[in-house]
Amino acid sequence: MSALYPWLVPVWQPWQARLMAEKLSAATLIQAPESSGVENLVDYMARTLMCTSRQNEPCGFCHSCGLMQAGHHPDFHIIAPEKVGKSITVDQIRHINRIAQESSQLSGYRLIVINPADAMNESAANALLKTLEEPAADCVFILVTAHVHHLLPTIVSRCQKLMVTAPSTQLVLAWLQEQGITAPAYALHLCADSPLKARAFMLEGGVEKYREIESQLVAAVAGDMSAQLKCISLIDADLMNHLDWIWCVLTDAQKIQFGVQEAYFTPASALLANRFHYHKLYAQTAALEALKEQLSQFTGLNSELLLLQWFNQFITEETCL
Repeated sequence: MSALYPWLVPVWQPWQARLMAEKLSAATLIQAPESSGVENLVDYMARTLMCTSRQNEPCGFCHSCGLMQAGHHPDFHIIAPEKVGKSITVDQIRHINRIAQESSQLSGYRLIVINPADAMNESAANALLKTLEEPAADCVFILVTAHVHHLLPTIVSRCQKLMVTAPSTQLVLAWLQEQGITAPAYALHLCADSPLKARAFMLEGGVEKYREIESQLVAAVAGDMSAQLKCISLIDADLMNHLDWIWCVLTDAQKIQFGVQEAYFTPASALLANRFHYHKLYAQTAALEALKEQLSQFTGLNSELLLLQWFNQFITEETCL
């Protein structure tokens, strides 16, 4: 089981049990947050399903396992948008629909993975639905999505459903520790609870970058103009990601004011909770979200000027608790 990320094991086990009991659905829908490592789960499911030893995990030695490792198994197909940001087209789905009706080239399962399934346009989704309504023998579909509400309800209803949820902080910290990475609890928080993002965050010196921004933020909201300019410069280095870090600090501070205490709270959040009234923190959080929306929708905006205005709003009409 070492090939699977530990937070995916509880999702894998019921699917594995159905496979071993020969009760596997013709279509499985995996709901998973982005950057959850779901590709690791899909890969493990695919290698297990295609393995001809028919064990409860891929043997790694049979001909099919060799073909999977080489990326050349004739009965394994992955459907994704042909270009980043584009839809999965009806022609792509019609192609795999034909494959679904053909015989296996290696006398085993045929497996078709659609990831992300919510990228199918309306025509493609309707074309897939026809195949799911009359599934072919020994042909399995795995659909992966982070946005299940974008799928046709009729497609969702025809799938066995698996859900990947955010793992506990303790599990992720232990997983990182096994790899020789000692991370503070707030690292996962800053990475939107994504273990893989947290690992990259730690390996790329994220703690040091965050603490420098946090230090300048604390001074900036106290009215230090040079700290404002320094903080803006640091934020601009990775604008949207660093704005998300600031958002975490502000929301943590608001939670503290409501009596919530969590180990993963950012270090500066307690200081801001003591310095500013809840309404000020709430207003600045809302303004930050509006700023992020502006910057994501309109290219060419002067982010430095917008951030300076945001800081100036923070230090005006300050109300202490």
